[in-house]
Amino acid sequence: MSVEEVAAYLGVPKSTVYDRWKDWGLKGYRVGRYLRFRERNVETWLEHQAVNR
Repeated sequence: MSVEEVAAYLGVPKSTVYDRWKDWGLKGYRVGRYLRFRERNVETWLEHQAVNR
């Protein structure tokens, strides 16, 4: 997933994804000059953010 796709999926600005993905512990990959994320990693990260565990 691109940064734009992750931002749209999470409902946050692209700048938030760029600034916080490492702090969030979200695993990202550099593909050339682009930052990409695997959908399963985003899903796993999001599941761990659940408030009602």
